[in-house]
Amino acid sequence: VQLQASGGGSVQTGGSLRLSCAASGRTLSSYAMGWFRQAPGKEREFVASISRISGSTYYADSVKGRFTISRDNAKNTAYLQMNSLEPEDTALYYCAASAKNSASWRGGEWYDYWGQGTLVTVSS
Repeated sequence: VQLQASGGGSVQTGGSLRLSCAASGRTLSSYAMGWFRQAPGKEREFVASISRISGSTYYADSVKGRFTISRDNAKNTAYLQMNSLEPEDTALYYCAASAKNSASWRGGEWYDYWGQGTLVTVSS
């Protein structure tokens, strides 16, 4: 499956963005989906994930209550709605798809496919 992430941009503190991850080649309903991010000089970190069937969601503590992951299998697209953005959210955001079974898909090792990153910049 090929993943195309989009929706990044520059916003001020407190602003919102919605990232999209469009899948092609295979139906998205076959995969759990996740979002990760990597800030300059830092390691990649888990942001959020959503299960394949039940739609259960999981979040990093740093984004809980501000970000919402969702999926629209009919559109073969996953989303990350980001509200109340902070400068610490500045990073390259990646979407990923997993065909594996996991408790929460928090680790990058669970994922089989990765999209290219989309840059989110939050200024104070």
